Formats: sequence, structure tokens, C-alpha cells
Amino acid sequence: MPASQENLTPRTPLGATLLPGGLAVRFWAPAAERVYIAFDEQHPEGNDDLELVRDAAGVWGGFFRGVGTGRKYRFYVVGAGGRGFKRDPRARELELYGYPDCDGLTADPDEYPWHDAGWTPPRFTDLIVYQLHVGVFSGSGRGPAKFLDALRRVPYLARLGVTAIQPLPVVEFQGEWSLGYNGTDLFSPEMDYCLDPDDLGPHLEAVNALLAERGADPLKPEQLAGQAAQLKAFVDVCHLYGIAVLFDVVYNHAGGGLDRQSLDYIDLPADPGPHNNAYFSDQGWAGGRVFAFHRPEVRAFLTDNAALFLDEYHADGLRFDEVSVIDRMGGRGFCQEMTAALHERKPSAALIAEYWGEHRWLAVQPPPAGMGFDLGYADGLRDAVRDVLHDVARGGSGPVGVGRLARGLHRPAHLRHAWQAYQCLENHDLVLDMDDHRDPRIASLADASNPRSWYARSRSRVATGVLLTAPGTPMLFMGQEFLEDKLWSDSPGRTDRRIWWDGALGGDRHMADFLRCTTDLIALRRELPALRSDALHVYAPDEDNRVLAYQRDNVVVVLSFKEQILYGYELGLPQPGRWREAFNTDWYDHWPNPWVAGNGGSVRADRPGRHGFAQSAALTIPANGLLVFVN
Repeated sequence: MPASQENLTPRTPLGATLLPGGLAVRFWAPAAERVYIAFDEQHPEGNDDLELVRDAAGVWGGFFRGVGTGRKYRFYVVGAGGRGFKRDPRARELELYGYPDCDGLTADPDEYPWHDAGWTPPRFTDLIVYQLHVGVFSGSGRGPAKFLDALRRVPYLARLGVTAIQPLPVVEFQGEWSLGYNGTDLFSPEMDYCLDPDDLGPHLEAVNALLAERGADPLKPEQLAGQAAQLKAFVDVCHLYGIAVLFDVVYNHAGGGLDRQSLDYIDLPADPGPHNNAYFSDQGWAGGRVFAFHRPEVRAFLTDNAALFLDEYHADGLRFDEVSVIDRMGGRGFCQEMTAALHERKPSAALIAEYWGEHRWLAVQPPPAGMGFDLGYADGLRDAVRDVLHDVARGGSGPVGVGRLARGLHRPAHLRHAWQAYQCLENHDLVLDMDDHRDPRIASLADASNPRSWYARSRSRVATGVLLTAPGTPMLFMGQEFLEDKLWSDSPGRTDRRIWWDGALGGDRHMADFLRCTTDLIALRRELPALRSDALHVYAPDEDNRVLAYQRDNVVVVLSFKEQILYGYELGLPQPGRWREAFNTDWYDHWPNPWVAGNGGSVRADRPGRHGFAQSAALTIPANGLLVFVN
């Protein structure tokens, strides 16, 4: 007789779920004729004990007594178009070797001993995000770096002061290295980012040393052996060091590289084509297949995947890739369903939409008009800063038009709060080394002839200062914080494109000084509530002097792209009396700069009114400098 239906109900999760006494299996393959489960690489066809039973919804299920953690399994599907093995699309882990011809591994999601019980994620207003690629972030080794390599840099990120990290996608993809946006097995960690249990040695010591620094109990080798455990340890340590984790998920498409054992044509239909692919529509994107958002089972699959990151990996939020494509391909209703479900499940989780539709605000507006995400990508500030840098790089005499910066600072249309605008100057797409070339990194844009020159350093400090004092949620891309000028590559073999950590940590004076500047800017943003508020008043741009100022509650930011120091520059200030000079980018050139141009720590607003205020102060503004004054 077919497999037992003991302990199975319509509420039993799909996939392989460990229950008291055994394993419950549910597998959606609506057009299949028969489905078996194969344990430990055996061939199951004809074995009644391993044959699953179909319900009215096209879900095949069975309960198998005595099956525990770490058991290898696959499904064997008999369909009108043939027969063959299929990996479980919901497998929590895959066999470490042999992909794509590999088994899933049964896993207990509660097995990892978390240490983050006291963790409270940052409020949305307090997010300062750092984007990284796990496979190249550590900057050493011949192959892709591992989760546990990236974990070793968590103390560095904590010292930098960012409150969240955003790794590029970390789920299984075809090949040894990738950006991660071609995922094929969305519930399984990328195995090339994981270590074989026999290779844990020094990594286990490093993890336990980091845990000990936070007073947490050490991990045993068996507790770090699994792939899911290694990714959980990465999140766990981030939380202990005060850093939230925002996972990057891709729900607009899956693949390329969808092999015969993947979820592509899961039920092996006859004459496979765009009309009979259970998980996918007839549309393609980025070399892969677009999900069939009209099918409830597919929407549930993707929503369950998002919930997996929030529940099992303790994620603090999710960044959703190319929501524009989801919307364009008929998935707006799916987004509304998913965001509602995730908000109910974990209200503190930040849901970030990469949405480039005509009406950007629809991503962050609540249903029925909008899709219900919390934050949406914005490019006004990014484009303005890059345009101005492009102009100033031509020299000191040409027109610049800092008024573009004034427009870029303003909140995008129809956003209720400034923090909903997700801002960056660099990201993985912009500065990726591709055949078609991308935009230069900020240091190279500031001075293409010499990205270590004073011009490059000073202009880049102003650009970074704008990002970290402007309204919105700022995101830095790895290396940006210390003046990295090279385009990056996701290939670990491209040693010429690696982040130069040695330079930042002492090998290059200018990189180390720039890192200090960025660290102090982040600390300033965290210190001053005004910089995280909605408040913004932008002064009329002074195009002749390349000066722009903006007020944020009790804070005034003044920047100049003029290549000479401005002495006695009269600026209206909102309140009379002493204004503390809380930040001056000029300090960080050959820090501490013995030739710094500044205001001796403060100015007094006791001069006649200007710029619509009843009083003003006479400022010294450094060449290519940014100042922050606090009342």
C-alpha cells in the first residue's frame, strides 16, 4: 500500500517536516501521475511503501516513521512526459557535493542554539545599511569565501557603525560563483558559501572567540556542521554585535540554469512548454523564468520562502529584487498578499522594494493602491551627486549646478516618511565590472585621472557626507567606506577586482583616513536625531560659489565643491547664539589635518539676517568640504 497518511493534514507544511516519530512529506506536482520519495539514493519506483498519495489540490504526501535529521531524500516523479528525480524545492539543505544531481537533507529548523534572545532590531529610522557579497567580501582565497569568512568581519562592521547589512542573495544557484540573482533552490543556502564539517577547525575557533567576546556560549562542532547552521551562525553573530541582517530575495524569476531535477516542469508534463509549467509563467527575465503569480500555490511558495528567512534565520528584513518585474508580469496582488502576511508575522521586519515603475510610491503605499512594502529604492539623490561629481571633475572653473543636489535631497513624491527612500551612491549593479561597463566608483568618478588625489579624496568625502546627512535610509556598498576605486567582480578569481582590505587597515594612508571619516559620519548620524528625521529645508543654491546648505531641525549642513577655501561666508541660521561645528570633512585629510580650514569648533549667529532667517554667521568653508553645525 502507498505511504501512510498518518499526521498529515492540509495544514502540514509542504516540503519535508520532522515530526515526533518521523518525517511528514508534502510535494506539489499537480499534473504528475505518480510520485515516490527516494531515501539515501535508492530507486523507489515500484516500492509501494515509498509511493506518495495525491490530494485534491495536487499535493502528494506521506508520513515515514523513524526518519530523522540528516537523511538524504529526493522525489521521483512519473509524468506524462517521462519519469525522473526532482529535488525538493523546499529543501532546507542540499547534499554538499554533486549538485545538481544531489539529494536534499532532512533538517530540524530548531536545532541551532541561538544566542540572540536579547536582540532588538533597529527602528526603520535608524537603519544604516551595508551591502556585501559573501563570496568575495573577505578578499582572500582562490574560491568563493564562506559565510564563516564573512562572519570574521562582523567586528569591523560593528566598529564602522552600520546598523544593518544586506548580503546579496545567499540561496543555491548554478555554478561556483554568481551575483546570486539566478537562484534555483530558494530554500537552501548556497553550498559554495558553506564548509564541509571536516574543514570547520579554525572557523569554529573564530566563531567561538566572537561569541565569547559577547559572553555567549560556544558552539560544538556538530552545531555548526550543517549549511543552514553556518548561515544562522552568521546572523547570530551579527545580532550579538548590534547589526541587523536584511536578506536579498529574488521572486521575479528563478534561474537560469534550471536543470531537469529542479522545480522547472516539476510534474514532468508531456510536451513541456510555457502553457504547462506549474511554477512558471510563459515569460522570461534575466535568463530565467518568471514565476506564475496567478497560481495560489506559487504565491504561497514564495511567501513561505520569505517567512523562512524571518522565522528560521531570524532575519530583520528582506530586500526584494526587481519588484518592477513582478508588477509588470501580473504580480501586484501577490506583493500585496505577501507584504500583508509578513507584516502580520513580524511587524519589525523591514521590507525593501527595488521598484522602478513609473509611479515609484506605489511600492510603499498600502493596498489597495500600493503594494505595502516599507521602503523603496530612490535614485534622485544618487543621480544628483553623481552628476555633480562628473561636473566638478572637469576642473575648478566650469559650471556645476549644485541646484541638482537641492532637488535630490527632497523626499520622493508621495512618501509619508523620509526614511522610506532607500538611498545609495554605489550598489552591486552600478559598480559591477561587466563587459558593457557600469558606472565608476565614487573615488574614480571624483577624479578619473587619480582616484587617490586630493581632488578625489575631498570630493568623495563630501559625497559620502551628503549620503549620511541627507533624508532617507542610506546604504553603503562594500569598500565605499574607505575610498575603494576599483569596480568589483563576483568572481573570486578576479584578484584584480578584490576589495583592498590591507589598504583600508593601514596599507594606504588615504584609505585609512577616509575610513575614519566615514566611521565618524555614521556615528554623527546615529548621535543626532535630526539627521534621521523627516525635517528638511534646503537653502537657495549658491551656484557661483558651488555651495549648498540644508537644515534638518537643529542641524545645518553646508557643503562646497569650490576648490578654494571660502572665508567669511555669510550664512543665515535658524537660531541666534552659538552653533557647534560638529563635523568638518577637512579634518580627515592626513588626519588630523594640520592645515585644516574650519571654524575652531563653533560659530556665533550674531550677524544680520540672511537666507530668510533673522540672523547669520560668518563661516570658513573648506575647499571641497562639508560642515555640520548643531544648535
